[in-house]
Amino acid sequence: MAPGGHYVKQTWPGNPVGQGRAERMPGRFEAFVPNPIQDHEPELTGSISRLLSDSDAAVRGLNRLDPARANLIEPLARQLLRQESLASSRIEGLLISHKRISEAGYDPRGTADHRAREVLANIEAMEQAIRIGSTREPIDTETIVALHRTLLRSTQPKIAGVIRDSQNWVGGRYHTPIAADFIPPPAAEVSRLLQDLAAFMNRDDLPATLQAALTHAQFETIHPFADGNGRVGRCLIHVILRRRGLADHHVPPVSLLMATDVDGYVKALTAYRVADDADWTAYFAETTVAASAAAEDFGVRLMELQVEWKEKAGVRRGSTAEKIIDTLPAQPVIDVKKAAQIAGTSEEAARQALNVLEDRGVVKQVTKRNWGRVWEAKGLWNLLDRFEERLATPTGGGRPSRPAPRTR
Repeated sequence: MAPGGHYVKQTWPGNPVGQGRAERMPGRFEAFVPNPIQDHEPELTGSISRLLSDSDAAVRGLNRLDPARANLIEPLARQLLRQESLASSRIEGLLISHKRISEAGYDPRGTADHRAREVLANIEAMEQAIRIGSTREPIDTETIVALHRTLLRSTQPKIAGVIRDSQNWVGGRYHTPIAADFIPPPAAEVSRLLQDLAAFMNRDDLPATLQAALTHAQFETIHPFADGNGRVGRCLIHVILRRRGLADHHVPPVSLLMATDVDGYVKALTAYRVADDADWTAYFAETTVAASAAAEDFGVRLMELQVEWKEKAGVRRGSTAEKIIDTLPAQPVIDVKKAAQIAGTSEEAARQALNVLEDRGVVKQVTKRNWGRVWEAKGLWNLLDRFEERLATPTGGGRPSRPAPRTR
């Protein structure tokens, strides 16, 4: 059975700045207040238990260290985390290419546009979620608030890390909750519900995938912030998976699958609130299994690309050029100073290695000047775009079901 909840009747005073009469008029609405879940004991059927077991096993399998790919662990982890962050942003309508976000992340002058800064902040929040999970320290409300502060501090500083003090809603009209798709609990209930959620996140007596699923669904139901709830909620998934020891190295890019089937995602979340949590749990477990399998396949393709780079370059084992190639998947936009740090060598040696890699088609220059030159990895953007396009295309479908990068 689901944690459940109840509706409370509320009065909307109307909004004088609303667009049209419907948005300016007062009215009545019902907000949904979920029950606490700190001590919730889900009733699991045999089929749900098997799905959860498969899901936990899939994430563990993704994180099993393959000695043949040891030097790919950190680059793969970085790219999967970036993929997850970009997909989480895409669910919110923030569309941006892998190439553009990598270049914006490198930008030493901080001249990235507003959209790029939003996605970079989402990447930073995801990285913070992984650090939080890695410490395995007790989670409290401030833990959740801190993630939101990181997410919005560079783009919406006035509401970053601020628990809402007014009613919000999902869907419907901009200036009124009347006829909204979903209306979360009144502001007065939020702090209590967040404390309860934090206590639930500290439990260790549930299957990890189940705990991650219910954490995300309950957070989205509370909707404690004025903006950024979806992105923070998806960060919390990875807090749990890392905290419970399932995802010690790699995050399964569950947001990529959720972004492929937004209608199914919303339908499953709705079932969690109004029916029972079985449909949502099954949806989440199946999504996690599929995301883990896709990530393993991506790891193989990334390793093949590295092998191709090394064959093109003809590098010696342990050379500066090889060390740069080993790091390119994690650092696809690079300059001489960064390359020297990576290889542990002089800037002159790094410059020579980058020139060799450019001559042999591994990297290409993205600046047209003799000073402060910057290079980017060739072939990586296409690999990333193809990975996302495959996940965005339903089985048997000919075209992506949502906006996806064009492959070149």
